Amino acid sequence: MEALQSYWWFLISLLGALLVFLLFVQGGQTMLFCSHSSMTRNLKVNSLGRKWELTYTTLVVFGGAFFASFPLFYSTCFGGAYWLWMLILLSFILQAVSYEFRRKPGNLFGTGVYDAFLFFNGCVGCILLGVAVGMMIFGADFTIAKGNILDGQQPVISVWNKSHGLEAIFSWRNLLVGFTLLFLARTNAALYFINNIEEGTQFRARQRKAAMLNGAIFVVLFLALLAVIFTSDGYGYDADGVISEVHYKYADNLMSLWWLGFIFVVGVVMVLYGLGKTAVRRVYNHGIVWTGAGTVLAILALLCLLGYNDTAFLPSVTDPQSSLTIRNSSSSYFTLKVMTWVSVLSPIVIAYIAVVWRKLSKPPLTPTELEHEHEAY
Repeated sequence: MEALQSYWWFLISLLGALLVFLLFVQGGQTMLFCSHSSMTRNLKVNSLGRKWELTYTTLVVFGGAFFASFPLFYSTCFGGAYWLWMLILLSFILQAVSYEFRRKPGNLFGTGVYDAFLFFNGCVGCILLGVAVGMMIFGADFTIAKGNILDGQQPVISVWNKSHGLEAIFSWRNLLVGFTLLFLARTNAALYFINNIEEGTQFRARQRKAAMLNGAIFVVLFLALLAVIFTSDGYGYDADGVISEVHYKYADNLMSLWWLGFIFVVGVVMVLYGLGKTAVRRVYNHGIVWTGAGTVLAILALLCLLGYNDTAFLPSVTDPQSSLTIRNSSSSYFTLKVMTWVSVLSPIVIAYIAVVWRKLSKPPLTPTELEHEHEAY
């Protein structure tokens, strides 16, 4: 049973890491108003439009996998902090509507309004998803009473405060996670534009400058975030499932699970290498390959650290015994076993995504191609 729980936490972490990388779509949407012409803006939107559905689908699969493997977390976080998640959902709905109607003849609001919706999704989507992750690190205000399921009048297991997740937005540590995620997404977006759009040397020079600026801000925020995380206390549990506060829990996890620390360092080095090589070589346009792979590895390691080594991955600051772990929040043995057999198909799905990505990315988008594109966004 414990092996299956650990396996599914790894898959959840992998999906979360892929989602963080794919947020470059949101990052690119926040850079639309930095365009020097309407053609440049349309090129950016159509370049991102080739990939936005992958981000949306990954977010849905991430939520579905959490529901199936750790249903108590799903009901507690998604059901309890619903105002936070409703804002996230609203931003993604506006994104879908914008890509569908942005340049359709006779659209209701005009291109500028839909571009503003895309900007809203880029900023709010990244920051609030970071806030949600911050709750998993620094805790949230909730309690759990499984006995309430027998209450015929109010069978609610998880009880949150009256703000239902809105209070998490005003936590500076959660916001630090959110803004770090935003500037990582903007950095990857600039590198993606360099790789995917051909509009002359000036365009790539501007995107290279944007990558360096956003990359520098990201590095500063990332270092600050690491300092906060690894000096913070966490919650662990013993063999009897009793949860208690542990000083420097995440730093201890990093040292105890050395293989995750190695993956994390490799990921960080790959991100810095992609940024550095793009800065040094002006003709280099494959920085997104290095930073993308490095993002996945680094985030995968960080998310694994939140659940492994007897750690509570959603601490309750109100009642520590209500904190969620991969042991007390998972599905039954039978469910996890059946799902594990189904997960054998994952490599096929990943291979399909890789093939589709390659088909949609080549050749790079050009103004001439955009003018002859019948389904332009």
